[in-house]
Amino acid sequence: MHYEIHGDGDPAVCMGGWGTFCHGNDGLLARGLTEKYQVLVFDYRGICESSDDPNVEPSMRMHADDLTSLLDHLGWNNVHLIGLVGMGCCVAQEIAINRPELVRSMVNMGAWAYCDTYLYDQLKLFRDVHRDSGFLTFQEKVSIYSFLPEYYNQNKDKLLGPNAGWKELNGNYETHARLVEACINHDVKDRLNEISAPTLIIHAGKDLVTGPRTTLPLENGIPNAEGVMMEDVAHVVAGKEQKIAFCEILFDFLGRH
Repeated sequence: MHYEIHGDGDPAVCMGGWGTFCHGNDGLLARGLTEKYQVLVFDYRGICESSDDPNVEPSMRMHADDLTSLLDHLGWNNVHLIGLVGMGCCVAQEIAINRPELVRSMVNMGAWAYCDTYLYDQLKLFRDVHRDSGFLTFQEKVSIYSFLPEYYNQNKDKLLGPNAGWKELNGNYETHARLVEACINHDVKDRLNEISAPTLIIHAGKDLVTGPRTTLPLENGIPNAEGVMMEDVAHVVAGKEQKIAFCEILFDFLGRH
């Protein structure tokens, strides 16, 4: 399991979706995060330098157990778990339920407690497009779903290509399929009331994948969870103004806990 630690301060883990913040991608973290916190990032199974065992059934609990084993190895506890746009949120939920002593606070954005039919079929469709039409077609489709039209129009050239978004899945369909399997079978809707850690749920008002339809049930189901609506944000926070607003929300919450 490949991992990296950046910065100094209280411990935090930052997890995204079907990719990694490692291998020079730490610049994608919230600006200023590594100046305020000691941030652990890692490769999910099958991504870059983390190995996988195809004989083990993929599940979000499996990925959560990977991270808790790493935290135990490092001797870390009382950790901020920051899940951003995808399965990192689900991993954080599993740990907050099953290893609450490790969790100082939890942040979820672009999240779900379970897949309704719409999200289930969306995630399967992304996988099937990758399988049937190749990585670049998958990348284009998921980018169209993930960014505001104005941002996509202005930045298409840097969003698409072999070394652009979701590049860790390029030539790596089997890993993608296993990550999707874990995502679509994630279901903690009946256990959200077991989460005791202070929790922030950020709702992205224009997210076509994991918008308020999937994030509001988290705010409503987790005891004392805080919710913040970012009305004009799509699946991915993009552009200087949105990133500044996101960081203000994130650091205000972390600073209070």
